[in-house]
Amino acid sequence: MLTVQHVSGGYLGEHVLKDVSFEVEKGELFGILGPNGSGKTTLLKMISGILPIQRGEILIKGKDITEYNPKQLAQLIAVLSQNSSESFSFTVRETVSLGRYAHQKGWFQTWSNEDEETVQRVMNQTGVSIFQNKNIQELSGGEKQRVFLAQALAQEPQILLLDEPTNHLDLSYQKELLDLLKQWTRENGLTVFSIFHDLNLAGLYCDRLLLLEKGTININHVPNEVLREDRIREVYHTEVLKHPHPKVAVPQMCLLPEGNKEESRFSVDESMLTVSKEFIMLKAPAPLRTMSSGVIGSGTGWHHTFINRHVDKTYNCSDHRLEMASFLKANGFEPSETVGMMTAVFLEDLVYQKVEENDYSLFVVVTAGVGNAVDASKSELHSFEAVPGTINTWIFVNGELTEEAFIQSIMTATEAKVKAIHDLNVIDTVTGTIATGTSTDSILIAATQTGRFLEYAGTITPLGKLISKAVFQCTTEAIQKSYKRKKS
Repeated sequence: MLTVQHVSGGYLGEHVLKDVSFEVEKGELFGILGPNGSGKTTLLKMISGILPIQRGEILIKGKDITEYNPKQLAQLIAVLSQNSSESFSFTVRETVSLGRYAHQKGWFQTWSNEDEETVQRVMNQTGVSIFQNKNIQELSGGEKQRVFLAQALAQEPQILLLDEPTNHLDLSYQKELLDLLKQWTRENGLTVFSIFHDLNLAGLYCDRLLLLEKGTININHVPNEVLREDRIREVYHTEVLKHPHPKVAVPQMCLLPEGNKEESRFSVDESMLTVSKEFIMLKAPAPLRTMSSGVIGSGTGWHHTFINRHVDKTYNCSDHRLEMASFLKANGFEPSETVGMMTAVFLEDLVYQKVEENDYSLFVVVTAGVGNAVDASKSELHSFEAVPGTINTWIFVNGELTEEAFIQSIMTATEAKVKAIHDLNVIDTVTGTIATGTSTDSILIAATQTGRFLEYAGTITPLGKLISKAVFQCTTEAIQKSYKRKKS
């Protein structure tokens, strides 16, 4: 659809772009990235025919752009610039109607039913039909941007050129606009060529990305390859962290603010622990990076309050998450900042231990009962029953963990727990075999993310050894306490 071959050019003889070549296929949403001054807008102006090419050529449908007259070009390409402006006091409908000029014929440019249907359709699709009779100068910046998008779509172009189209739009209209453009590429074969400053929006919606750096192409590839930490850090000269979108298989980038993490360095230990008959609480002085299976705060996140709440063995609730959130609020805890677990174990039987190794340490807290012990290899013999947690394990690491280390910490802790259960000969009463855990075990890994960098936490790594030792000892002692309570 669009071919750029060895293009160079710019302003007043200066080559802003240098030997740029790429192709855009029909129906693609193609994004252009790059820091200020990299040549993004210059490239867009050359493709639209506003700025002449000093070297190379641009082809549309295999034909050089210079071979099209202005009206022919307007039937193929529509442009929405970053700073669209109106010179006359038109209504919204009149402004959108200007987009039909390229399709009108004859000296008198008669207005057809097709013109009217097209204008009404694109106004509805862009959400501006509700104020179509309003003067455009009365609209907000975001509303105007949608009007000019409607005008561009009214041209019914095959290629739509956009310069930061979401610049003046609030969050909901950004999504609506890009959803609409993506839909047009799929259903109508529209080719969208758009400049983006927001890397995350580009990664979320674009089929391919072209990254410009000082007028040359750094990379032209799929978003996952373009949005690499090292590449973005080098081109934009800023610290970023790449992570996956939680719902869609696309990359997202996080900015990392400057600041000395050592200034807030602290160590989690028993001084932060509070125990009552209702709950065990650990409150850290700053949020910790977490990975957990808690009723509240599950998955990954940042939390500074940790609650292990006692409930009766007969606890049953149609919505335990909502009930748990209500409990936290009633006790002065903010659910969004809290990891909350439940257990039927008596809380005074908890066991905790702090272990240290040179310049890092960890603090482990365990509550354990084995009334609903299960052999995982024979779990199919059990019927599902939602009961309160029994073996709840908290591991607080005073150090900085990688994502890999978080997952390995869970694996290592689970292995140590299983070994403790095995050595104590805990039996699955349904199968008569040695259990591997209980049906409702829960775990938390939390790290201060300051101090020693800990890349791994496998069983025989330095951190893994500490986790194995502390979890094994705490789990063993906690189960033994549970046994003693039953006998007394």
